[in-house]
Amino acid sequence: MGRVEDKVCLVTGGGSGLGRADAIALAKEGAKVVITDIDKENGEDAAHAAGNGAIFLEHDVAEEDQWQLVIKQTLGHFDELNVVVNNAGMFIPGSVEEVTWDQYRTHQRIHMDGAFFGIKYGIETIKANGKMGAIVNIASTTALLGYHTSFAYGACKGAIRTMTSHAAIHCQQLRYNIRVNCIFPSVIQTPLIEKLYADAAAAAEARGVERPAPLPPEQRIPSPGLGEPMDVGYAVLFLASDEAKFINGAELRVDNGSVINPAAL
Repeated sequence: MGRVEDKVCLVTGGGSGLGRADAIALAKEGAKVVITDIDKENGEDAAHAAGNGAIFLEHDVAEEDQWQLVIKQTLGHFDELNVVVNNAGMFIPGSVEEVTWDQYRTHQRIHMDGAFFGIKYGIETIKANGKMGAIVNIASTTALLGYHTSFAYGACKGAIRTMTSHAAIHCQQLRYNIRVNCIFPSVIQTPLIEKLYADAAAAAEARGVERPAPLPPEQRIPSPGLGEPMDVGYAVLFLASDEAKFINGAELRVDNGSVINPAAL
């Protein structure tokens, strides 16, 4: 217990899915958690589930003024900030030919702009307290592999990967004592993924597409399967803790080998 005792950790998109798991994992190990989300009802419920005095702040990560307000509110409530988890995200399926400009920009605003503001204001605020701090960015294995229907999402997650590297070295060279790392989850069983699967199945049924019969077990390639939100939550907890004090600019895949065994996908 107490792996992040008294660290003030801000988790974006913390109302559900991965963000909720991150917040719970951090709070159970002693962190003072600030959960932000555009979904007030789920955000407040997540703060209650996390416990340990966790609070919820309504927050659109794509808006710079809202980042400034959330940072101010965090400092007003907890006096300092030690960790930022840039988790907020969304997904609209579409190939490079199918995706619209509006859909592409929506991905950019939430993923890329959101991560940019989180890194920028995270560094500015964390460095002020002089303590060891951490920024954890949530990317995706779509930044490492090619997928037919994830063009905009994968492009933005790839940008987050690059932002992580540059920010990590920036903090190191300026001796800020802030580590910046990136996590690459594969398919995790969240409400978003469950909805995507349900929508895809409904669309296939509407087109009259029959699902092929499953192969017998002895003919199946071993699959990485679906991860659970807490698989990512524990990775966030580790990178947020001082246990990871010598880990900076790292890329941590939470994917059960899916990147090195793509034939199983």
